[in-house]
Amino acid sequence: MLPLSLMITLDDIVALCKRRGFIYPGSDIYGGITGFWDYGPMGVELKRNLKNFWWKQMVQLRDDVVGLDAAIIMNPKVWEASGHTTAFADPLIECKLCHQRFREDKPEEIKAHEEGHKKKENKPVEWTEPKQFNLLTEVYLGVTEPKMKAYLRGEITQGVFVNFQNVVDSTRVKIPFGIAQVGKAFRNEITPGNFTFRSREFEQMEMEFFIKPEDAEGEKWFEYWKIERMKWYISLGIKPENLRFRDHRDDERAHYARKATDIEYQAPFGWSEFEGIHHRGDWDLGRHKLTYRDPVTNETYTPWVIETSGGVDRATLFLLLESYTKEEKRIVLKLHPQLAPLTVAVFPLVANKPDLTKKAREIYQVLKQDYRTGWDDRGNIGKRYMAQDETGTPFCVTIDFTTLEDDTVTIRFRDTAKQERVPIHRLSEIIKTHLKEDFT
Repeated sequence: MLPLSLMITLDDIVALCKRRGFIYPGSDIYGGITGFWDYGPMGVELKRNLKNFWWKQMVQLRDDVVGLDAAIIMNPKVWEASGHTTAFADPLIECKLCHQRFREDKPEEIKAHEEGHKKKENKPVEWTEPKQFNLLTEVYLGVTEPKMKAYLRGEITQGVFVNFQNVVDSTRVKIPFGIAQVGKAFRNEITPGNFTFRSREFEQMEMEFFIKPEDAEGEKWFEYWKIERMKWYISLGIKPENLRFRDHRDDERAHYARKATDIEYQAPFGWSEFEGIHHRGDWDLGRHKLTYRDPVTNETYTPWVIETSGGVDRATLFLLLESYTKEEKRIVLKLHPQLAPLTVAVFPLVANKPDLTKKAREIYQVLKQDYRTGWDDRGNIGKRYMAQDETGTPFCVTIDFTTLEDDTVTIRFRDTAKQERVPIHRLSEIIKTHLKEDFT
């Protein structure tokens, strides 16, 4: 039997995302713009929950990692020193028939293009020689000519490295320690595609972990962070069989990497990377001429770096794919409740009865203090349940005429569609108990 993620098509997810307010094409009313996406009311909550959960696990619950939020535009000398202005490039080939360009290292896309031309025009494709195409996106600053050329950051990593000394001087961190960051990055992708998987504007959640420059230390921490990051994705509800490590070959590693492993997800379009664990050695701090002095031994050295670099947009897409469940009469997003846009939705049975609406509003306001809570009084109750199932809401609470008599409500559970009658005063306790029991 095929994994669930392969039985679902990307079109299923795209349709649900637009229908339920997760993700829209960027600038949609003007025909969109390739490689850019807007997150709607449900999508922005899902993404925020994912980032918050990552931040809690990587920074707030650890004593050896601190946070940072660096600027998107930096002095262009940063990118010269890091090697990105010369090495941050993809080899591209161009179809001589239609002049579309493709990355030379994506043979499956090249083959599909060749087969497409053969079917439509019955012509073999001829390709140009590969040329290097830099991925940095240029911007120009200033009000008079000549303006200064700078770049939108192609990765959020360099903001950590150029602030390494500031962090060490202003905090009490000692090696080994990490600096974590979440933020936007931009790449001038020549072939964006597969929905939000390959975009020109995207968000990263990264951590740079600084260690002593010793082979044993490097191997220990590289393996440690591989295991930690895989465990984290499994804790979000992704099935282990849909995840794997893939080590980079010597000829495909980034210019800064001594060693690299990807965490990949088995998506409908094939195994696809959404987090990398990289042994960057002393490449970055060495290029920026930064060192560390041990406060105890006074030893000075250039630290090595182990990096965990995850894509927020890619992780969000894969969580949608993983949780998307087709049943006989409904579609359900079985998202981890800490990630679901809403934890609970409150319904008055009918909207045109003031007593019911007033009581439902009271319960809604109480639940809002502890949970992400939604309100819906549109249409019939069945359609409301359907909408909440498709947005991944774990619990729905309905206030009906019996509520006005005995202060009980109906609570419905997303994954089973089962309903229970419970007293209002126990509602929050019951939700909390089920969250602990059902979603560990």
